[in-house]
Amino acid sequence: MPKLTEEQLMIQSMVREFARRVVAAGAADRDRTKSFPGDVLKQMGELGLMGMMVPLEYGGSGADAISYVSALSEIAYACAATAVVMSVQNSIVCESLLHFGTPEQKQRFLVPLANGEVIGAFGLTEPDAGSDPVSQTTTAERDGDSYILNGTKRFITSGKNAQTVIVTAKTDEAKRHKGISAFVVQKGTPGFQVGHVEDKLGLRASDTTDLIFENCRVPAEQRLGAEGQGFQIAMQGLDSGRIGIAAQSVGVAQAALDATVKYTQKRTQFGQSIAKFQGLRWMVADMAVDIAAARQLMLAAAAMKDRGENFTMQAAMAKLYASEMVNRVTAQAIQLHGGYGYTKDYPVERYYRDARVFTIYEGTSEIQRVVISNHIFKDQRKK
Repeated sequence: MPKLTEEQLMIQSMVREFARRVVAAGAADRDRTKSFPGDVLKQMGELGLMGMMVPLEYGGSGADAISYVSALSEIAYACAATAVVMSVQNSIVCESLLHFGTPEQKQRFLVPLANGEVIGAFGLTEPDAGSDPVSQTTTAERDGDSYILNGTKRFITSGKNAQTVIVTAKTDEAKRHKGISAFVVQKGTPGFQVGHVEDKLGLRASDTTDLIFENCRVPAEQRLGAEGQGFQIAMQGLDSGRIGIAAQSVGVAQAALDATVKYTQKRTQFGQSIAKFQGLRWMVADMAVDIAAARQLMLAAAAMKDRGENFTMQAAMAKLYASEMVNRVTAQAIQLHGGYGYTKDYPVERYYRDARVFTIYEGTSEIQRVVISNHIFKDQRKK
Protein backbone atom coordinates (compact mmCIF):
# COMPACT_ATOMS: atom_id res chain seq x y z
CA MET A 1 0.00 0.00 0.00
CA PRO A 2 1.38 3.46 -0.85
CA LYS A 3 2.57 5.21 2.30
CA LEU A 4 0.58 8.40 2.72
CA THR A 5 2.64 11.58 2.79
CA GLU A 6 2.32 14.15 5.53
CA GLU A 7 0.14 16.32 3.28
CA GLN A 8 -2.11 13.38 2.34
CA LEU A 9 -2.53 12.46 6.01
CA MET A 10 -3.33 16.08 6.86
CA ILE A 11 -6.08 16.20 4.19
CA GLN A 12 -7.49 12.88 5.39
CA SER A 13 -7.52 14.08 9.00
CA MET A 14 -9.17 17.40 8.12
CA VAL A 15 -11.91 15.72 6.08
CA ARG A 16 -12.47 13.06 8.74
CA GLU A 17 -13.06 15.70 11.40
CA PHE A 18 -15.42 17.66 9.14
CA ALA A 19 -17.29 14.55 7.97
CA ARG A 20 -17.96 13.19 11.44
CA ARG A 21 -18.85 16.57 12.94
CA VAL A 22 -20.88 18.11 10.08
CA VAL A 23 -21.77 15.56 7.39
CA ALA A 24 -22.81 12.70 9.68
CA ALA A 25 -25.02 14.91 11.84
CA GLY A 26 -27.98 15.05 9.45
CA ALA A 27 -27.35 11.89 7.40
CA ALA A 28 -30.22 9.84 8.86
CA ASP A 29 -32.69 12.75 8.56
CA ARG A 30 -31.66 13.45 4.97
CA ASP A 31 -32.11 9.77 4.15
CA ARG A 32 -35.59 9.76 5.66
CA THR A 33 -36.77 12.98 3.99
CA LYS A 34 -34.80 12.62 0.73
CA SER A 35 -33.32 16.11 1.36
CA PHE A 36 -30.46 17.10 -0.94
CA PRO A 37 -27.38 18.05 1.16
CA GLY A 38 -26.99 21.48 -0.47
CA ASP A 39 -25.70 23.29 2.62
CA VAL A 40 -23.18 20.55 3.39
CA LEU A 41 -21.95 20.53 -0.21
CA LYS A 42 -21.49 24.30 -0.07
CA GLN A 43 -19.25 23.89 2.97
CA MET A 44 -17.39 21.10 1.18
CA GLY A 45 -16.84 23.47 -1.73
CA GLU A 46 -15.33 26.03 0.64
CA LEU A 47 -12.99 23.33 1.93
CA GLY A 48 -11.91 22.53 -1.65
CA LEU A 49 -13.54 19.09 -1.80
CA MET A 50 -15.67 19.55 -4.92
CA GLY A 51 -12.81 19.89 -7.40
CA MET A 52 -9.93 18.27 -5.56
CA MET A 53 -7.86 17.16 -8.56
CA VAL A 54 -8.45 20.38 -10.52
CA PRO A 55 -5.46 22.79 -10.57
CA LEU A 56 -5.64 25.93 -8.45
CA GLU A 57 -5.86 28.13 -11.57
CA TYR A 58 -9.28 26.62 -12.34
CA GLY A 59 -10.71 26.87 -8.83
CA GLY A 60 -9.65 23.43 -7.59
CA SER A 61 -7.36 22.18 -4.84
CA GLY A 62 -4.61 20.70 -7.01
CA ALA A 63 -4.63 17.51 -4.93
CA ASP A 64 -3.51 14.08 -6.09
CA ALA A 65 -5.74 11.03 -6.56
CA ILE A 66 -4.64 9.39 -3.30
CA SER A 67 -5.67 12.48 -1.31
CA TYR A 68 -8.96 12.53 -3.20
CA VAL A 69 -9.95 8.90 -2.54
CA SER A 70 -8.90 9.23 1.10
CA ALA A 71 -11.15 12.29 1.46
CA LEU A 72 -14.03 10.67 -0.44
CA SER A 73 -13.89 7.59 1.82
CA GLU A 74 -14.22 9.83 4.88
CA ILE A 75 -17.29 11.60 3.44
CA ALA A 76 -18.83 8.20 2.55
CA TYR A 77 -18.19 6.99 6.10
CA ALA A 78 -20.46 9.81 7.29
CA CYS A 79 -23.04 9.91 4.47
CA ALA A 80 -22.92 7.85 1.27
CA ALA A 81 -25.51 10.05 -0.46
CA THR A 82 -23.31 13.13 0.01
CA ALA A 83 -20.27 11.16 -1.14
CA VAL A 84 -21.84 10.11 -4.45
CA VAL A 85 -22.50 13.77 -5.33
CA MET A 86 -18.87 14.59 -4.48
CA SER A 87 -17.67 11.61 -6.53
CA VAL A 88 -19.59 12.46 -9.70
CA GLN A 89 -18.59 16.12 -9.40
CA ASN A 90 -14.88 15.34 -9.04
CA SER A 91 -14.27 12.17 -11.03
CA ILE A 92 -16.54 12.56 -14.03
CA VAL A 93 -17.71 16.16 -14.42
CA CYS A 94 -14.66 18.21 -13.38
CA GLU A 95 -12.11 15.81 -14.84
CA SER A 96 -13.88 15.63 -18.20
CA LEU A 97 -13.83 19.42 -18.46
CA LEU A 98 -10.23 19.57 -17.26
CA HIS A 99 -8.97 17.05 -19.83
CA PHE A 100 -11.14 17.92 -22.82
CA GLY A 101 -12.36 21.49 -22.30
CA THR A 102 -11.08 24.55 -24.12
CA PRO A 103 -9.55 27.36 -22.02
CA GLU A 104 -12.82 29.28 -22.39
CA GLN A 105 -14.92 26.27 -21.31
CA LYS A 106 -12.70 25.74 -18.28
CA GLN A 107 -13.10 29.34 -17.17
CA ARG A 108 -16.84 29.38 -17.79
CA PHE A 109 -17.86 25.92 -16.55
CA LEU A 110 -15.01 24.26 -14.63
CA VAL A 111 -14.15 27.08 -12.22
CA PRO A 112 -17.62 27.31 -10.61
CA LEU A 113 -17.85 23.50 -10.49
CA ALA A 114 -14.42 23.05 -8.92
CA ASN A 115 -15.00 25.64 -6.20
CA GLY A 116 -18.39 24.15 -5.37
CA GLU A 117 -20.57 27.08 -6.45
CA VAL A 118 -22.31 24.84 -8.99
CA ILE A 119 -23.32 21.16 -8.90
CA GLY A 120 -22.63 19.10 -12.02
CA ALA A 121 -24.07 15.94 -13.59
CA PHE A 122 -23.08 13.58 -16.40
CA GLY A 123 -25.78 12.30 -18.79
CA LEU A 124 -24.74 9.01 -20.41
CA THR A 125 -27.26 6.32 -19.42
CA GLU A 126 -30.60 6.07 -21.24
CA PRO A 127 -33.77 3.98 -20.76
CA ASP A 128 -32.46 1.38 -23.24
CA ALA A 129 -28.72 2.07 -23.04
CA GLY A 130 -26.95 1.34 -19.78
CA SER A 131 -23.98 -1.02 -20.03
CA ASP A 132 -24.06 -0.59 -23.82
CA PRO A 133 -23.63 3.18 -24.42
CA VAL A 134 -23.37 2.69 -28.20
CA SER A 135 -27.11 1.86 -28.12
CA GLN A 136 -28.02 5.35 -26.92
CA THR A 137 -30.56 7.14 -29.08
CA THR A 138 -30.12 10.77 -27.99
CA THR A 139 -29.10 12.76 -31.07
CA ALA A 140 -27.31 16.04 -31.70
CA GLU A 141 -27.84 17.47 -35.19
CA ARG A 142 -25.66 20.30 -36.39
CA ASP A 143 -27.62 23.42 -37.33
CA GLY A 144 -25.37 26.33 -38.21
CA ASP A 145 -23.51 27.45 -35.08
CA SER A 146 -25.57 25.13 -32.85
CA TYR A 147 -26.52 21.52 -32.22
CA ILE A 148 -30.13 20.43 -31.68
CA LEU A 149 -30.36 17.78 -28.95
CA ASN A 150 -33.23 15.29 -28.70
CA GLY A 151 -33.52 12.34 -26.33
CA THR A 152 -33.89 11.17 -22.73
CA LYS A 153 -31.19 10.34 -20.21
CA ARG A 154 -32.00 8.13 -17.22
CA PHE A 155 -30.63 7.49 -13.71
CA ILE A 156 -28.65 10.74 -13.71
CA THR A 157 -27.07 11.50 -10.33
CA SER A 158 -27.78 15.10 -9.21
CA GLY A 159 -30.01 15.58 -12.29
CA LYS A 160 -32.48 17.74 -10.37
CA ASN A 161 -29.93 19.85 -8.49
CA ALA A 162 -27.22 20.19 -11.13
CA GLN A 163 -26.84 23.50 -12.94
CA THR A 164 -24.27 22.19 -15.44
CA VAL A 165 -24.65 18.85 -17.23
CA ILE A 166 -22.31 17.04 -19.61
CA VAL A 167 -24.46 15.09 -22.08
CA THR A 168 -23.48 12.52 -24.69
CA ALA A 169 -25.41 12.31 -27.97
CA LYS A 170 -24.99 10.75 -31.40
CA THR A 171 -23.72 13.13 -34.06
CA ASP A 172 -23.14 10.33 -36.62
CA GLU A 173 -25.12 7.09 -36.26
CA ALA A 174 -23.03 5.26 -38.86
CA LYS A 175 -19.78 5.66 -36.88
CA ARG A 176 -21.15 3.82 -33.80
CA HIS A 177 -18.99 4.70 -30.74
CA LYS A 178 -16.92 7.11 -32.84
CA GLY A 179 -20.12 8.95 -33.73
CA ILE A 180 -20.90 9.99 -30.13
CA SER A 181 -20.12 13.54 -29.02
CA ALA A 182 -20.35 15.35 -25.67
CA PHE A 183 -21.93 18.71 -24.86
CA VAL A 184 -22.07 21.01 -21.85
CA VAL A 185 -25.68 22.06 -21.24
CA GLN A 186 -26.80 24.45 -18.53
CA LYS A 187 -30.04 24.29 -16.57
CA GLY A 188 -32.53 26.77 -17.98
CA THR A 189 -31.62 26.13 -21.62
CA PRO A 190 -34.91 26.01 -23.63
CA GLY A 191 -35.84 22.42 -24.48
CA PHE A 192 -33.97 20.96 -21.49
CA GLN A 193 -36.00 19.78 -18.51
CA VAL A 194 -35.75 17.43 -15.57
CA GLY A 195 -38.10 14.45 -15.82
CA HIS A 196 -39.02 11.68 -13.40
CA VAL A 197 -37.23 11.67 -10.03
CA GLU A 198 -36.52 8.11 -8.86
CA ASP A 199 -37.69 6.83 -5.46
CA LYS A 200 -34.69 4.70 -4.51
CA LEU A 201 -33.77 1.98 -2.03
CA GLY A 202 -30.66 3.84 -0.85
CA LEU A 203 -28.64 7.02 -1.37
CA ARG A 204 -31.97 8.74 -0.88
CA ALA A 205 -30.57 12.22 -0.23
CA SER A 206 -28.91 12.14 -3.66
CA ASP A 207 -31.43 12.78 -6.43
CA THR A 208 -31.47 10.47 -9.47
CA THR A 209 -33.56 11.68 -12.40
CA ASP A 210 -34.42 11.62 -16.07
CA LEU A 211 -33.12 14.48 -18.20
CA ILE A 212 -35.25 15.28 -21.24
CA PHE A 213 -34.05 17.13 -24.35
CA GLU A 214 -36.65 18.30 -26.87
CA ASN A 215 -35.19 20.37 -29.69
CA CYS A 216 -32.69 21.74 -27.18
CA ARG A 217 -30.39 24.17 -28.99
CA VAL A 218 -26.82 24.11 -27.68
CA PRO A 219 -24.15 26.47 -29.08
CA ALA A 220 -21.37 24.66 -30.93
CA GLU A 221 -18.78 26.22 -28.61
CA GLN A 222 -20.34 24.10 -25.82
CA ARG A 223 -19.37 20.85 -27.50
CA LEU A 224 -16.79 19.19 -25.24
CA GLY A 225 -13.82 17.85 -27.17
CA ALA A 226 -13.93 17.08 -30.88
CA GLU A 227 -17.00 15.77 -32.66
CA GLY A 228 -17.02 12.00 -32.18
CA GLN A 229 -14.95 12.14 -28.97
CA GLY A 230 -17.89 11.69 -26.57
CA PHE A 231 -17.41 7.96 -26.03
CA GLN A 232 -13.74 8.48 -25.15
CA ILE A 233 -14.67 11.28 -22.74
CA ALA A 234 -17.24 9.06 -21.03
CA MET A 235 -14.95 6.04 -20.75
CA GLN A 236 -12.05 8.09 -19.39
CA GLY A 237 -14.39 9.68 -16.85
CA LEU A 238 -15.69 6.27 -15.80
CA ASP A 239 -12.14 5.02 -15.12
CA SER A 240 -11.73 7.80 -12.55
CA GLY A 241 -15.28 7.32 -11.33
CA ARG A 242 -14.68 3.65 -10.63
CA ILE A 243 -11.87 4.46 -8.20
CA GLY A 244 -14.40 6.80 -6.61
CA ILE A 245 -16.93 3.97 -6.20
CA ALA A 246 -14.21 1.90 -4.53
CA ALA A 247 -13.56 4.81 -2.15
CA GLN A 248 -17.25 5.13 -1.33
CA SER A 249 -17.44 1.38 -0.72
CA VAL A 250 -14.47 1.45 1.65
CA GLY A 251 -15.96 4.35 3.60
CA VAL A 252 -19.40 2.78 4.04
CA ALA A 253 -17.89 -0.61 4.92
CA GLN A 254 -15.61 0.94 7.55
CA ALA A 255 -18.59 2.74 9.08
CA ALA A 256 -20.50 -0.57 9.22
CA LEU A 257 -17.55 -2.35 10.84
CA ASP A 258 -17.03 0.38 13.45
CA ALA A 259 -20.76 0.40 14.29
CA THR A 260 -20.67 -3.41 14.64
CA VAL A 261 -17.64 -3.43 16.95
CA LYS A 262 -19.31 -0.80 19.14
CA TYR A 263 -22.62 -2.69 19.25
CA THR A 264 -21.19 -6.16 19.93
CA GLN A 265 -19.12 -4.85 22.85
CA LYS A 266 -22.27 -3.42 24.48
CA ARG A 267 -24.76 -6.19 23.68
CA THR A 268 -24.86 -9.00 26.27
CA GLN A 269 -26.25 -12.52 25.85
CA PHE A 270 -25.71 -15.61 28.00
CA GLY A 271 -24.13 -13.45 30.70
CA GLN A 272 -21.41 -11.80 28.61
CA SER A 273 -20.73 -9.38 25.79
CA ILE A 274 -21.39 -11.02 22.42
CA ALA A 275 -17.99 -9.67 21.33
CA LYS A 276 -16.51 -12.44 23.53
CA PHE A 277 -17.93 -15.24 21.34
CA GLN A 278 -15.33 -16.65 18.99
CA GLY A 279 -17.74 -17.19 16.09
CA LEU A 280 -18.73 -13.53 16.11
CA ARG A 281 -15.14 -12.32 16.56
CA TRP A 282 -14.12 -14.25 13.46
CA MET A 283 -16.93 -12.64 11.47
CA VAL A 284 -15.59 -9.23 12.51
CA ALA A 285 -12.05 -10.33 11.56
CA ASP A 286 -13.23 -11.35 8.08
CA MET A 287 -14.98 -7.99 7.66
CA ALA A 288 -11.76 -6.14 8.57
CA VAL A 289 -9.68 -8.21 6.14
CA ASP A 290 -12.20 -7.58 3.35
CA ILE A 291 -12.05 -3.80 3.94
CA ALA A 292 -8.25 -3.78 4.09
CA ALA A 293 -7.99 -5.65 0.78
CA ALA A 294 -10.40 -3.23 -0.91
CA ARG A 295 -8.50 -0.24 0.47
CA GLN A 296 -5.25 -1.64 -0.98
CA LEU A 297 -6.84 -2.01 -4.44
CA MET A 298 -8.30 1.51 -4.24
CA LEU A 299 -4.98 3.10 -3.26
CA ALA A 300 -3.03 1.08 -5.84
CA ALA A 301 -5.33 2.31 -8.63
CA ALA A 302 -5.11 5.90 -7.36
CA ALA A 303 -1.30 5.66 -7.19
CA MET A 304 -1.17 4.44 -10.80
CA LYS A 305 -3.32 7.39 -11.81
CA ASP A 306 -0.98 9.78 -9.97
CA ARG A 307 2.00 8.27 -11.80
CA GLY A 308 0.30 8.86 -15.16
CA GLU A 309 0.01 5.16 -15.95
CA ASN A 310 -2.93 3.43 -17.63
CA PHE A 311 -5.15 2.45 -14.70
CA THR A 312 -8.27 1.18 -16.51
CA MET A 313 -7.90 -2.44 -15.37
CA GLN A 314 -6.85 -1.50 -11.83
CA ALA A 315 -9.82 0.87 -11.50
CA ALA A 316 -12.15 -1.92 -12.64
CA MET A 317 -10.56 -4.34 -10.15
CA ALA A 318 -10.88 -1.85 -7.30
CA LYS A 319 -14.50 -1.07 -8.19
CA LEU A 320 -15.45 -4.74 -8.59
CA TYR A 321 -13.88 -5.98 -5.39
CA ALA A 322 -14.78 -3.01 -3.18
CA SER A 323 -18.41 -2.78 -4.32
CA GLU A 324 -18.99 -6.49 -3.73
CA MET A 325 -17.07 -6.27 -0.45
CA VAL A 326 -19.28 -3.52 0.97
CA ASN A 327 -22.38 -5.60 0.25
CA ARG A 328 -20.87 -8.52 2.19
CA VAL A 329 -19.71 -6.34 5.08
CA THR A 330 -22.96 -4.41 5.53
CA ALA A 331 -24.95 -7.66 5.39
CA GLN A 332 -22.73 -9.10 8.13
CA ALA A 333 -23.13 -5.89 10.14
CA ILE A 334 -26.91 -6.36 10.14
CA GLN A 335 -26.49 -10.03 11.08
CA LEU A 336 -24.29 -9.11 14.04
CA HIS A 337 -26.79 -6.50 15.20
CA GLY A 338 -29.53 -9.15 15.20
CA GLY A 339 -33.09 -7.85 15.11
CA TYR A 340 -31.92 -4.34 15.94
CA GLY A 341 -29.95 -4.22 12.70
CA TYR A 342 -33.18 -4.47 10.76
CA THR A 343 -34.57 -1.32 12.39
CA LYS A 344 -33.90 2.34 11.70
CA ASP A 345 -32.74 2.81 15.30
CA TYR A 346 -29.27 1.74 14.17
CA PRO A 347 -27.36 3.08 11.13
CA VAL A 348 -26.38 -0.31 9.67
CA GLU A 349 -29.70 -0.71 7.83
CA ARG A 350 -28.96 2.56 5.98
CA TYR A 351 -25.43 1.41 5.19
CA TYR A 352 -26.89 -1.83 3.78
CA ARG A 353 -29.38 0.03 1.57
CA ASP A 354 -26.82 2.59 0.41
CA ALA A 355 -24.27 -0.09 -0.49
CA ARG A 356 -26.55 -2.09 -2.77
CA VAL A 357 -26.19 0.16 -5.82
CA PHE A 358 -22.37 0.15 -5.75
CA THR A 359 -22.23 -3.07 -7.80
CA ILE A 360 -24.54 -1.50 -10.40
CA TYR A 361 -23.75 2.12 -11.20
CA GLU A 362 -20.76 3.36 -13.22
CA GLY A 363 -20.48 -0.13 -14.69
CA THR A 364 -22.00 -3.28 -13.18
CA SER A 365 -19.83 -6.00 -11.64
CA GLU A 366 -20.37 -7.96 -14.84
CA ILE A 367 -19.03 -5.09 -16.95
CA GLN A 368 -15.98 -4.78 -14.66
CA ARG A 369 -15.25 -8.45 -15.28
CA VAL A 370 -15.49 -7.82 -19.03
CA VAL A 371 -13.03 -4.90 -18.74
CA ILE A 372 -10.60 -6.89 -16.57
CA SER A 373 -10.67 -10.05 -18.70
CA ASN A 374 -10.29 -8.04 -21.93
CA HIS A 375 -7.12 -6.45 -20.53
CA ILE A 376 -5.76 -9.82 -19.37
CA PHE A 377 -6.25 -11.51 -22.74
CA LYS A 378 -5.00 -8.44 -24.61
CA ASP A 379 -1.81 -8.41 -22.52
CA GLN A 380 -1.42 -12.18 -23.03
CA ARG A 381 -1.49 -11.78 -26.83
CA LYS A 382 1.42 -9.32 -26.60
CA LYS A 383 3.66 -11.89 -24.88
